[in-house]
Amino acid sequence: MAINNYTTVIEFVLQGLSGDPELEALFLFFFLFLYILALAGNTLIIIAISLNPSLHTPMYFFLANLALLDIVCTSTVLPKLLEGLVLKSSHISYKGCMTQLFFLTWFLGAELLLLTAMAYDRYVAICRPLHYSMMMSWPICVLLAGSVWVISAASTSVHTGLMAQLNFCGPNQIRHFLCEVPTLLLLSCSPTTLNNIMIVIADVYFGVVNFLLTMISYSFIIASILRIRSTEGKKRAFSTCSAHLVVVILYYSTVIYTYLQPGSGSSLENGKVVALLYTAVSPTLNPVIYSLRNKDVKVALRKLFVYVH
Repeated sequence: MAINNYTTVIEFVLQGLSGDPELEALFLFFFLFLYILALAGNTLIIIAISLNPSLHTPMYFFLANLALLDIVCTSTVLPKLLEGLVLKSSHISYKGCMTQLFFLTWFLGAELLLLTAMAYDRYVAICRPLHYSMMMSWPICVLLAGSVWVISAASTSVHTGLMAQLNFCGPNQIRHFLCEVPTLLLLSCSPTTLNNIMIVIADVYFGVVNFLLTMISYSFIIASILRIRSTEGKKRAFSTCSAHLVVVILYYSTVIYTYLQPGSGSSLENGKVVALLYTAVSPTLNPVIYSLRNKDVKVALRKLFVYVH
């Protein structure tokens, strides 16, 4: 991520959420509250899963990975956003911007891949229960989780490397509260054709292919559940995957909206709202969704609070 010799911009100015001081103060408390909730909720999920042997299963192993991704993703964006709200303006160095771009793209891509792995886990559990222990053995789970992190890291390395090759001659005002590929491309005075091609390829793989794989898994899952004769059996089967389905819909709808518009100057204000959903709201809601819809997590959290007291 070395700075190109022709780059004249040494720092960027991030645009705030609002020019109204009263709204800025409200945003400060709101996003600080969300950040604390996201950190606390996801940390509790990880601790509860780690300390409870009954949750040492593939499903909760992936859930712990999701909680970790939520923590690092929101920590990549919200501290800088909160700093801007406190100081009334936000400057970020060129290297800082590239660093934020690298980690944000890494964690967002990894989360999309992880949601696909979690959907596959639920498919095997519900549709192939007799083969579950073999198809989702610990070596396979570790391989899947490791692949999620490594593949996304390789992809973000390409995007960040290509971004670092671009010239930024000014202006340096980013029309967003974070450094993201689509908004940065608008500021480059170099050709961005290759960047846009790589974005489309990444969109197809991370967005379209993974979304289709997830939906295919759930079509088999729903068909299997509908074949269960007892109402109680249907409820139990559906409760194990309904929370994940809610998270999938929320996450994909926000990320795809943002990245299907590479280099476009339209709907940037809407883009800010969408970015807040997947960097602040989603990481906060995920622990709530999983704990409300999952009896095992509820029991583990209760045990954790009893243990602490």
